[in-house]
Amino acid sequence: MPSVKEADQAMNAAVEAMRREFSTVRTGKATPALLDTVKVEAYGTQMPLNQVSSISTPDPTLIVVQPFDQTLIGAIEKGILTADLGFNPSNDGNLIRVPIPPLNEERRKEYVKILHKMAEEGRVSIRHARHKARGTIQELVKEHELGEDDGRRQTAKVEELTHEYTEAIDDLLKKKEEEVMAI
Repeated sequence: MPSVKEADQAMNAAVEAMRREFSTVRTGKATPALLDTVKVEAYGTQMPLNQVSSISTPDPTLIVVQPFDQTLIGAIEKGILTADLGFNPSNDGNLIRVPIPPLNEERRKEYVKILHKMAEEGRVSIRHARHKARGTIQELVKEHELGEDDGRRQTAKVEELTHEYTEAIDDLLKKKEEEVMAI
């Protein structure tokens, strides 16, 4: 059952990707993941922020960025500003404080739309894995490497996995949507 196993792995990867994507969407609460997309000009190259600093959240409305190398503090501040996340960092010479402003209703609704779009991309990935697995199963049946009954069973298993993983994405979406809309 290699095609079923491959489909399972691909669908699981899609759900994990959704988890990571959803963690980057603001909920009005500070998390280090909010700065995952920030790149910093360091040592002649663009580097992810988490590779040049430690990021912590001492309280729900503040992210603190502590550079490993103090000479990068200006570049880190510039990276946060140019990442277009809507944050206004303040630099005190040793570390950077990033206050997280509360979300207004309009912004929350925008984030919910973004979440729905991300979830649909995840569902498309799952359907793609299903399509690929079904094609492989049909090919094996056609070449008589797999019996028709086994082919139907495997196809049914792939459909079951598709339903299971699609539900997982819907559950993730629902939880994140509630998180974003909570005041």
